[in-house]
Amino acid sequence: MELLRANNLSKTYHTERGWLAAKLPPVQAVSQVNLSLAPGENLGLVGESGCGKSTLARLLMGLEKPSSGQVFYRNMEFTYWKQRQMQSIRGKVQMIFQNSLAAFNPLFTIEQIVDEPLRNYGWNNHKARQSRVVETLERVGLGSGYLKRLPHELSGGQLQRVGIARAIALQPELVICDEPFSSLDMTLRKQMIDLLQELKRELSLAYVFITHDLSIVHRLCDSVAVMYQGEIIEKLSGADLLLDAKHSYTRTLVASVPIQDPRQRETFNYM
Repeated sequence: MELLRANNLSKTYHTERGWLAAKLPPVQAVSQVNLSLAPGENLGLVGESGCGKSTLARLLMGLEKPSSGQVFYRNMEFTYWKQRQMQSIRGKVQMIFQNSLAAFNPLFTIEQIVDEPLRNYGWNNHKARQSRVVETLERVGLGSGYLKRLPHELSGGQLQRVGIARAIALQPELVICDEPFSSLDMTLRKQMIDLLQELKRELSLAYVFITHDLSIVHRLCDSVAVMYQGEIIEKLSGADLLLDAKHSYTRTLVASVPIQDPRQRETFNYM
């Protein structure tokens, strides 16, 4: 059974009526996208900024409604469900955001941030929630000493670990990662990649990685979907990303990855 599936998914944004807005055409952010994800699979969604990757992620999460098309979770269509109905899906599909600091309430302690999804999804026993919060923070390499800290007191790498902890607190089946490493240096990036791989083994997670970094896709993803101007223009294996790229845009993305020695490009081993 497929874990997640999108059928002919499209999203068009219309400008509000007005003296100037009436002159602006609609924006087709996502156009006729078809995707499927198996349990435990890693899918890379790649493309340049503004190609529709993050919009597609919000559609897959149910955070936005599509203009047309369907989204299924384990064969249940939830495309146009109300927010209350979405509770049963959101506990199983979580998200890691690019900017963790902006995603957190700055007045919440780290304990409250990780505890929030547990409270929202029916964990009424305070001691059970406390135990899960500590367990989850330890799982991402942060101890109980971080419980009472505020977001501004943490480094970028620590904040991203808190973002990961919040995403896995409910032990979901799928985590959508929206450019989770873009603000990190290479050392921290490698640590986060290793952590996500470890969590995948421990929790049997599936991932969708939204990124423009093909080295991450090559290392982490079973399959890759290349997006250009709102459309999926090519699908291929993550392992064969370099050799199997057919579309000229995909080949341009591959060629743009910086490496020290151009003769090493065929190995495509950047991390």
